[in-house]
Amino acid sequence: MAIKYMPERMEKVSWPRTLTTKGKHLSSYLCWKIPLKSKRPKNFPPGPPVFPILGTILQLSLENPLKDFERLRKSYGDVYSIYIGQKPAVVINGLKAIKEAMVTKAADFAGRPQDLFINDVTKNKGVIMVDYGSNWREHRRFALMTLRNFGLGKNSMEDRIHEEIKYLVSTLEESVGKTLSPRVMFHNAASNIICQVLFARRYEYDDVLIKQIVQCFTENTKMANGPWAMLYDSFPIIRNLPLPFQKAFQNMETCRNITIDLINEHKTTRVPGEPRDFIDCYLDELEKRGNDRSSFSDDQLIMYSLDLYVAGTDTTSNTLLTGFLYLMNYPHIQEKCQQEIDQVLQGKDRASFEDRHKMPYTQAVIHEIQRIANTVPLSVFHCTNRDTELMGYSIPKGTAIIENLTSVLNEEGQWKFPHEFNPENFLDVKGEFVKPEAFMPFSAGPRTCLGEGLARMELFLMMVTLLHKFKFIWPEDAGQPDFTPVFGITMNPKPYDMKVQLRMPQ
Repeated sequence: MAIKYMPERMEKVSWPRTLTTKGKHLSSYLCWKIPLKSKRPKNFPPGPPVFPILGTILQLSLENPLKDFERLRKSYGDVYSIYIGQKPAVVINGLKAIKEAMVTKAADFAGRPQDLFINDVTKNKGVIMVDYGSNWREHRRFALMTLRNFGLGKNSMEDRIHEEIKYLVSTLEESVGKTLSPRVMFHNAASNIICQVLFARRYEYDDVLIKQIVQCFTENTKMANGPWAMLYDSFPIIRNLPLPFQKAFQNMETCRNITIDLINEHKTTRVPGEPRDFIDCYLDELEKRGNDRSSFSDDQLIMYSLDLYVAGTDTTSNTLLTGFLYLMNYPHIQEKCQQEIDQVLQGKDRASFEDRHKMPYTQAVIHEIQRIANTVPLSVFHCTNRDTELMGYSIPKGTAIIENLTSVLNEEGQWKFPHEFNPENFLDVKGEFVKPEAFMPFSAGPRTCLGEGLARMELFLMMVTLLHKFKFIWPEDAGQPDFTPVFGITMNPKPYDMKVQLRMPQ
């Protein structure tokens, strides 16, 4: 049976500019006219029509599919399916479905798809994109253990963060009365903290090397959930063509070469058994294992380090950028935070992570910033490890799972004010801090973001210290703020400027 023409859906298409107008019309015409037989297996989640070759690509805006995912949710429910080319994927929405998949049936849904753009860019190394199994378990356990050994959750990590905060404060002091763009400053601050853990070094904010790394990863995270990645995943035949997605491979090679140089330097300067940083710990582990290295290898260390770098940089820096964008434009919330901070820090040289328990309002504001920032809107794609069920549907082994965290962070019934920036979402009737079950900006279950613990500590210490010392002001000539984020694996606010004033804590 022929598919009827549906103009409202055709308007959703957002094609890369390099596709010709003629090509767009031809492919659209063919996809609407070719008869179609559903490819969905028995009891598979429902979804929009599947077109030959293209799958359901015409149902999604390739620039930012989040609104389309919400539209499809209204039509097909919290669990529905789409096709990336000829490959099925299940989109899960809402707290109930995501909790069942990521927590209750975590082992069934903890895999990673192994034939996507991001897999090829990372060469299936590291820890983030590695499939569920002994390799992943070994490396995740090693990462968490090593991060704890280097002070995560302890005073030593607080010292590292405060050391970097000094450079933030110095940069802002030099900018008092001026207008500045905070993007590079926040990205480099978050970058330096994880660099201290990984490489035992920090970089000046104008350092060429760190600018290059930040730019490479910024471009790659934007591209990885964008139109060119979707076309790469949908049409394997185009993968070797000189199209824009090749830039991501070049960027990753640049970062790999930088990391190789750092590892080689460590090999010549390390003292076995006396690790200075994460790389030394990994090299010690390689030496201890000898010929029986299992999943540990030099090549694995390269991507492993880059994975941890991304996990420790992107979410924090983009959340900080979102936070100060909102605080400048909600000055009454900024002032109320500062009053609480002044009261708690009175007579203290600096904030400690433990101070969060005495700052319910500030805690609520920081968590509301994380909710609104929605930094990783689709998490990282999962994959089923075996035939399983979800919300009554049958999901075959090897099915890609798209975890729509946006649907949870904005879910009606889970939040007092799901569609506005309001710290009351995290306060009870007594004004005490509460964390709703639907707060999962780092996902949930065994594949929760590795950088969550570090990010939470950084966000609190940085925001409290900066709000204690400065007042942040939206520039008079900046016009109306644009809160619409730029879509990618990680969401980030559009570039903006800020003004700062020194303040005298009350």
